Amino acid sequence: MPALQPGIIPLRPLGLGEVLDGAVRAVRANPTVMFGLSAVVVTVAVALQTLLQLYVSSLLGAALGGMPLGDGSSAADSAAVSELLSASGGQVVTTPLLLPVTSILTGLLIVSVSRSVLGQRVAVREVWRTRRVWSLVGFALLQLLVSFLAVAALVGAVVGLVTAGADGAAVVVALVGGLALVVGGTWATTRTLLVPPALMLEGKRFWPTVVRAWRLTRGSFWRLLGIYLLANLLISVLMYLVLVPAGLFAGIVSMSSGSDDVSVLVSALGQVVGLTLSTMFMAAVVALLYVDVRIRREGLDLELARAAADGA
Repeated sequence: MPALQPGIIPLRPLGLGEVLDGAVRAVRANPTVMFGLSAVVVTVAVALQTLLQLYVSSLLGAALGGMPLGDGSSAADSAAVSELLSASGGQVVTTPLLLPVTSILTGLLIVSVSRSVLGQRVAVREVWRTRRVWSLVGFALLQLLVSFLAVAALVGAVVGLVTAGADGAAVVVALVGGLALVVGGTWATTRTLLVPPALMLEGKRFWPTVVRAWRLTRGSFWRLLGIYLLANLLISVLMYLVLVPAGLFAGIVSMSSGSDDVSVLVSALGQVVGLTLSTMFMAAVVALLYVDVRIRREGLDLELARAAADGA
């Protein structure tokens, strides 16, 4: 007997192809929220980030202008290096500002995907009413803080060893510590992968929800990790297809106009497209993984079937 399918996925444990296909179906089921809302939010966020990036870059350019390279290079070379450093510095400083925006958007899209599982659609005004998204922003900022502290600790240890003259130990600590950060970050990301949908859909307090989502990943770690890495690989290919042509076009425009500001604006357009598609797809994948894990561990498919029959 085939499984009941009131919406974008069958109400049974999902396979890899069904998760990825369901993510695409989620966009088709409610394009106004999944694509339209994503595009608007990302465009506004990237526009603000780009304006701030141009401002920071101009400040850095003024501070670094005419900075001698100290190796006999010409003034033109010094100006080019200063311009490159100011543009790169502006991007590094302002890019983390997109994290709260993408966190909010991810939470809103998860709500839409959860309704699509039941064959229902949610309007933009209904999505905006939820206040749970602020818990998701807090969790994203907490993740950023922990990552920053871990990297800062490693950098501080390496710098301390170099200052003490223990260059060999500094290299070992850098290699081992860098590997530990990658492994630990991957493990923590996978164990907290279901926190965003749990925060958005369960309506409980922050820390109990985080603990519950952590426990849900037990026994599903490698499956979640594999699907998450594959989804990120697909997103990377998609971003490459969008951002590389935009970057090449931006470089041509910059060379012909002699202004990096135009290059930044063209790159921002590519970033809007890439970030919209990637956030939309990953939010749908994570939401469906949450549903899949709860079906496997808690029999959520029975509750979803009753909810679909009742129109709840």
